[in-house]
Amino acid sequence: MQEPDEFYEAPDPAYRPLPPDPYPRTPGGIWTAGARISWVAGLVLMLSSFMDWYAGSGEGLTIGVIGWHTGTLGKLVFFLGLAIILLAVLREAGIELPPAIPESLIVIAIGALGTIFVLIRLISIPDKFLPADGRGIGIWIALVAAVAVIFAGLLRAGEEL
Repeated sequence: MQEPDEFYEAPDPAYRPLPPDPYPRTPGGIWTAGARISWVAGLVLMLSSFMDWYAGSGEGLTIGVIGWHTGTLGKLVFFLGLAIILLAVLREAGIELPPAIPESLIVIAIGALGTIFVLIRLISIPDKFLPADGRGIGIWIALVAAVAVIFAGLLRAGEEL
């Protein structure tokens, strides 16, 4: 009979493994909220195209112009918000972007474009809407949503690090 090279050591009787946590928790706080903020802000940005961007009155009637009717920029704001939502849906479906293209960078770029487009429409009212010389609430909501998309992208960049 051959002797084993290593001897078996009996486990310590005082050692008991801890039971698994019944409610595992992910790290909390605002730093993990980047994904949720991005799709909510994208939805608000998308819907803001159908809100009142310009308002005014002339000769007894009140004029309101939604963002969709302000030209190409109003439509682009809608599609930028839709792109944010599509990114969120694809991520939930398990489809991810290649590692060379971080999703947070895409979200930041879309938010920056949305902010630029809304600022152009905020500063420059198209000539065909001149009786509507005031800004409506929808353009301000679009601006806040576009900045929130940038903020969400920055939070997601912090999550990826």
